[in-house]
Amino acid sequence: MCILVFDWQPDTEQPLLLLANRDEFHARPSAPLMQWDDQPLVHAGRDLEAGGSWLGAAPGRRFAALTNIRQVEPAGPRSRGDLVSSFLAGELTPAGYMQQLASVSGRYSGFNLLVGDAHQLWFLHSNTQQPQRLAAGIYALCNASLDTPWPKLVRLRSAFSQMDRTDDQALLALMRDSWRPDDSMLPDTGIGLAVERQLSSVFITGDDYGTRATSLLRMDTQQISLIEQSFAAGGVDAGMRSLVIG
Repeated sequence: MCILVFDWQPDTEQPLLLLANRDEFHARPSAPLMQWDDQPLVHAGRDLEAGGSWLGAAPGRRFAALTNIRQVEPAGPRSRGDLVSSFLAGELTPAGYMQQLASVSGRYSGFNLLVGDAHQLWFLHSNTQQPQRLAAGIYALCNASLDTPWPKLVRLRSAFSQMDRTDDQALLALMRDSWRPDDSMLPDTGIGLAVERQLSSVFITGDDYGTRATSLLRMDTQQISLIEQSFAAGGVDAGMRSLVIG
C-alpha cells in the first residue's frame, strides 16, 4: 500500500472512512479481496509471493493497513504484509498489538502501520518504534510518515476533506488522480529524479509498476464494508470486489 487518506471519528455512527491505493510491480502475484481459507477471520487482498496483505478487516470492526517507507535499505528478514494479517487473525487489542510489535519492528523493512477498531486507532512508524494513538481527525499517509507534506499527499488530503463522503463512486474516482507536481516540489528520497516523477501521482500508471488496487473501507456502528477495485498494467480496470464484515 503506497498512499491512503482517512477520516477517523471514534465512537460515532461512522468511526472510519478510509481510501487507499496499493502500488506494486504488476508481475508480483496477488489475490483480490476475499475471506482467507487458512485464516478465516482475515478479509483482505493477498500478496501471493510472501503471503501477507496491505489492507484488510476482521469481525469486531477490526482493521489494519500498511505502507512501506521509501528508503534505500536491505530487505528485512520478515515480510511486512504479515503485520496486517497477524493483527486481523489475532485477539490482541490495537494498543496491545502495537506495544508488542514496537520492540521487534527492526525485523522488518521500514513500514508505516495502522491498526484499529471502532474505539481506538494506533499508528507505528518503524523507524521511531513509538506507537501513537491517534485523536479524531483527517489524516493522510504515504511512504514517509503520517501527514508528511509530499505534494500528492497534500493534494489528496485537501480534496478528500471537501468531498461528499456518501458517494462511493466519487470517492473511488478521487484515487484515480494522475496529476504530477513540478520537479521542484518533489521529495528527494534517494531513488533518482526519474523514479520520483513516476511515483509522484496518487494513481500511478505503468507497464511494469503502478497502482494495482484502490480500496474503500467504511466502518459504521455494526460492520465494515470493504470495496476493492483492481487494475492491470497501464491502469486498465481489472474488476471490483466487495465484502461486508460484521
